[in-house]
Amino acid sequence: MPQGRRPEHRVTPHPAPAPTPAEPTPAPDAPDASAAARADAADADVLAVTPREIPGEPVRSATPAVTPGLLGHAEPVGTTPASLPAPPVPGPTDPAPAPEDPAPEDLPADDWSALGYTPPAGTLVSQLRVGAPGAAPWPDRMRTLLRTPMSERPAFERSGVFGHAEIGRNVPRILDLTLRIGELLLASGESAEDVEAAMLGVSHAYGLDRCEPQVTFTLISISYQPSLTEPPVTSTRVVRRRGSDYTRLAAVYRLVADITGERTSVEDAYRRLAGIRRNRHPYPGWLLSLATGLLAGAATLLVGGKADPQAALVFVTAFLAAIVGDRLAWAVADRGLPEFYQFVVAAMPAAALGVILTLGHSGLRGSVVITGGLYALLPGRALVAAVADGLTGFYITAAARLLEVLYLVVGIILGVLLVLYVGVKFGADLHPEQSLTPHSLPALQLPSAMALTLFFAVLLQSSRQVLPMVTLLGGVGWSIYGVLYSDAHVSPIIATGIAAGMVGLFGQLASRYRYASSLPYVTAALGPLLPGSAIYLGLLSLARGEPLTGLVAVSRAAALALALAVGVNLGGEVARLFLKVPQGEGPAVVRRAAKRTRGF
Repeated sequence: MPQGRRPEHRVTPHPAPAPTPAEPTPAPDAPDASAAARADAADADVLAVTPREIPGEPVRSATPAVTPGLLGHAEPVGTTPASLPAPPVPGPTDPAPAPEDPAPEDLPADDWSALGYTPPAGTLVSQLRVGAPGAAPWPDRMRTLLRTPMSERPAFERSGVFGHAEIGRNVPRILDLTLRIGELLLASGESAEDVEAAMLGVSHAYGLDRCEPQVTFTLISISYQPSLTEPPVTSTRVVRRRGSDYTRLAAVYRLVADITGERTSVEDAYRRLAGIRRNRHPYPGWLLSLATGLLAGAATLLVGGKADPQAALVFVTAFLAAIVGDRLAWAVADRGLPEFYQFVVAAMPAAALGVILTLGHSGLRGSVVITGGLYALLPGRALVAAVADGLTGFYITAAARLLEVLYLVVGIILGVLLVLYVGVKFGADLHPEQSLTPHSLPALQLPSAMALTLFFAVLLQSSRQVLPMVTLLGGVGWSIYGVLYSDAHVSPIIATGIAAGMVGLFGQLASRYRYASSLPYVTAALGPLLPGSAIYLGLLSLARGEPLTGLVAVSRAAALALALAVGVNLGGEVARLFLKVPQGEGPAVVRRAAKRTRGF
């Protein structure tokens, strides 16, 4: 065969499909035929020549198959409408096809779920409809949203007063305002759930629906996701300072109430928040020191239960010891020492005066002086907040707060124990039964309990409008405990829990009446129920070399403190559970239950 000529191939049509013949072995005398055949195959692949239709055979696509590489197809099958497999083309003998559904690319975005795929722009999220914010207190409304998954949150909380078209530009400023409000609430001792509820309420009122706040002991953060296809915007803030100023806490609550009620713009909220931070405490330092001394003196009348001439001298001694301890603690704080050492120093003067009175054989009740000094130092506020966080599922914050309480109590124990150990070595014969006379003289002890509550509220910087109600709650709690323990002979732990539960219930009712936090009404009212006598008994036993008796007494004090915190939290939950409150114009939403894990 002359070189350069290609052999002619004739294709004869046949109704039946013919098997693909095997490639013939080239003859030794025709090497150019094999090369020409390979060249023809390459030309056919490159030029993509349309095949001739054969009757009875389905038409095959001329587009060559694409082999996926190591990373797969450029567009994975099923992720876009174009990548969905095309339906097969029926032959002439096939029955008439049924009416076809519209092509995937012609489907609206809402019909993608019918095909089992997610639209390229993400799943549509229903926006909250226009409606009034609701007449219920904002902690109830926001706590409902907080305990509900983001995709199931109710839609009735906003009316669009502020013109939310400007939201995109103001997102960083809204998040910063939210974090600053949360910082003030957390630093004031508010529970983690209420802090998150306030943060969610502020961000939600200004149009940021998909927000997730998160609170730990020293760090608060909030994350906002504009849509499911955009990255979230996250801001954090560290809480470094803590203080007891319930007047400032009440002002922040009023600010959050105005924001969630759509009565304050972002700029106005910033101005009000700056004014709250600049405001001075309602009571000066000298008055706080005086309140500390009066609290210790009232505690001596409460635990002593006697109206003899010695009671006045014991009152004055405890008063002076508490003031000296408070001033020493301030001096240590000015030197920059941690709070642990401040409590160690503050606990020593009362214990030292009690030992001196006993060694001097003055006839005064030294144990009562020491116990009164303990009442002025016990961290009841931190204990209530720690247990509240644990009961609502914020275990990290609860563990951190409990550890803080433990360090403070250990500091008090260390300061008192050092003095008692020295006094016992010098022969001081202390009588702890002097401070274990509950309800021996109710006519004296009830006013003492109310006075103790009043001075405790002043130390917590509660506003003057709250003081009468708090004082009354302290008397109610002490009266309930006395009736259960002295008259009904109920266990002191159970009596403490029931009395604290009633205090929490009435405090929650008072706070809801005033649309304020329950902490100013509850924390100070728990002062008369603190286990000061049990702690002193345990410390004295340890100083005398009786570890078993001391551990039993300290364990009893821990059980009383736990009953106190659990009871006050339960009272607040009962108030929220059974008190009927308006739900606004939207659908009535039942408060969502906390998670139940059965310990797993």
